[in-house]
Amino acid sequence: QVQLVESGGGSVQPGGSLRLSCAASGIILRFNAMWWYRQAPGKEREWVARVGRDGTTNYATSVKGRFTISRDNAKNTGYLQMNSLVPEDTAVYYCNVQTSATYWGKGTLVTVSS
Repeated sequence: QVQLVESGGGSVQPGGSLRLSCAASGIILRFNAMWWYRQAPGKEREWVARVGRDGTTNYATSVKGRFTISRDNAKNTGYLQMNSLVPEDTAVYYCNVQTSATYWGKGTLVTVSS
C-alpha cells in the first residue's frame, strides 16, 4: 500500500523559511517523478515543483528562485525547501507521485502571515 506523508508545515512570518518533507512507503521515489502541489483557500490546487527520476527539477513561475525541491533516495523522502515566503504562499501543500496510479498525501498547512 502506497503512503505519502507530508510534514513540516506551520506558521511563519513573511520572508521566513520552511522545509516540507514527504515520507514515502510502498513506493520507491527515485523510480518515479514526484511533484509538490498546493491549494490555497478558495482556489484550485496548483502545481508548484517537480523532480524527475533523473533528478531534473522544474518550478512554477511563482516560486522559481525561492523554492527548491529535492529527494533523499536513502530515506525515500522528498523535500520542498521554501525561502522568502510571502502571504500568497499560504496553502495546504501536497506531495504527489504518479505511476500507473496517482498518489497523494493528506497535505500539510503552511501559513505565511505577520
